[in-house]
Amino acid sequence: MLFGSGRVRSRTNMAACSRTAWKVVAGCGRRLLEGGSPTYASFPAGCLPARSLAAAAAAAPAFKPRKKGKKEEAEPKVKKEPRVINDEGRHKPYGRTAWAPVDDVYILRYYPRIVHSASDAVDLLKKYQVLDFTAHNQPVYVDLKLDMQLEKKKKISPFVSTVHLPHPFKTETSKVVVFTEDPHQATVAKEGGAAFVGGAELIQPILDEEVVADFYVAVPEMLAKLVPLKNKLRKKFPKSNRGSVGVDITKMLERFRTGHEYAVESECYVRTQIATLDFPKEHILANLQTVLLDVCSHRPADTGVLVQRAIMASHSSEALWFNSEELLATSGDE
Repeated sequence: MLFGSGRVRSRTNMAACSRTAWKVVAGCGRRLLEGGSPTYASFPAGCLPARSLAAAAAAAPAFKPRKKGKKEEAEPKVKKEPRVINDEGRHKPYGRTAWAPVDDVYILRYYPRIVHSASDAVDLLKKYQVLDFTAHNQPVYVDLKLDMQLEKKKKISPFVSTVHLPHPFKTETSKVVVFTEDPHQATVAKEGGAAFVGGAELIQPILDEEVVADFYVAVPEMLAKLVPLKNKLRKKFPKSNRGSVGVDITKMLERFRTGHEYAVESECYVRTQIATLDFPKEHILANLQTVLLDVCSHRPADTGVLVQRAIMASHSSEALWFNSEELLATSGDE
């Protein structure tokens, strides 16, 4: 009985606490509603709907932003007349923005590269030299990319050639060794300006590097005796296709002492100097034409164009693409 009476007493206390809590909650609700918010007769105290906040916000006056004053009318800007390019009937180049830019300043990769004529390229190089305040006698270079491919997976072997420029730019002559055992030919070689003249006795001094020259020429009878020099001289070893083997010693000396040598690099490129920028334009073009003709002479006939791309530049200027076929066509007409 004692335990039972204890359970009844605890339940009575809990009910009293619950009634007290509900009275407090109801009183708080009434105090909140006394602040001027609308009353809801159908809803019990403490059970306000959530829409009361939205209704109160709708009853408040709407906020209207203050209008700003009108800005003073700006003066009309003078518009630069755009450059007009007639591209009617031409499709836009693949991967480019247009065929030509309309502004003076533009990004190169968005437009096709400009290919100048050889004459215009020389004029631009001279103009750049004046604008950049660089040396007026700086060297002028040409960079040619060759198509060395032939039919049936054959290729043109990289070659070395020496050409006699109509307007030489070198101030010093090259040293030439002449291999001959004929006394008469030896006399002609010495009179022609050969640095060294001799036969088989020159082999050992050359191997010991006591005799060093820029070019080596020989008569046909000496080739069999010069075999020990092949590994030493390599590309400078006398060969008939280079014009360094022959019987006309005077002609060979004239060609190699004052001649200009160039070679094919990296399988298909010819990079060589052709003049200096202080030369007249006609002299630069004449030297360029001579080099182009000599390069094209190494391709077999009726096999297409050898020069795929031609670039001209001076020592301090940018590279200029130019059309090499014009010079070749002009030489053919002459």
